[in-house]
Amino acid sequence: MSYILLTNDDGFHHPGLLALKDALATLGEVAVMAPDHNWSAAGHTKTMHKPLRVKDVTLPDGTPAHASTGAPSDCVALVVLGVLGPRRPDLVVSGINQGANVGQDITYSGTVAAAMEGVISGIPSIAVSLDSYEARDFTFAAQVGASVARLVLQHGLPPHTLLNVNVPGRPAEQIAGVRVTRLGQRVYRDVLIERQDPRGRPYYWIGGEPPGGAVDEEGTDIWALAGGYISITPLRMDMTEYELLSEIESWLADWSLDLGRR
Repeated sequence: MSYILLTNDDGFHHPGLLALKDALATLGEVAVMAPDHNWSAAGHTKTMHKPLRVKDVTLPDGTPAHASTGAPSDCVALVVLGVLGPRRPDLVVSGINQGANVGQDITYSGTVAAAMEGVISGIPSIAVSLDSYEARDFTFAAQVGASVARLVLQHGLPPHTLLNVNVPGRPAEQIAGVRVTRLGQRVYRDVLIERQDPRGRPYYWIGGEPPGGAVDEEGTDIWALAGGYISITPLRMDMTEYELLSEIESWLADWSLDLGRR
């Protein structure tokens, strides 16, 4: 029986986690280790300068689970390092996130970061997100996540690779299909809000409208969601820009590095 580690970045109480747990239960044993509070946009955090605590919790349906004071990536690391026992997960699944994780979002996303932590540990990993901030029913997105998980358990993934799954925020009957995609171009609408605390000291809040994206770039995750398609994007941890290697080598041909030697 497969051993699946489930986590998220919205906290163990989030309904998306519960829906995904139920769907994954058909594939094997599911261990839940999730943050004890919301870590949205935490990125790939690793807690090294303060202790991490783990406590037994109960999910909304009464299922026993575990919560950590750490980030989503910490949750994965704790389990891989043995906090729940010596058995390593066969698969890491992170989600369901409330809101899409597409384009440059992956650098901010705690959901994707948890999957990255699994990949770093040599475990096939999946991140699942729903393109809606208002959704309350995560059943269909959970079914999609479990279906992708089944395929990964059957076929495996190459080393250093994860799957980033985004589900349109629309009823199942309005889903156009599935597309395997590349990362698109996010458009952020951040604004800086300046206010004053009761002592008259300024503080700042980064706000603004939800991000958009280049929906006309066919083949991207943003394009797929805009067209009602489920997006599956394979992501590789190797971020090297190989096409630039030789060009930078040419820059160095006439470069004299003065290290202050006498």
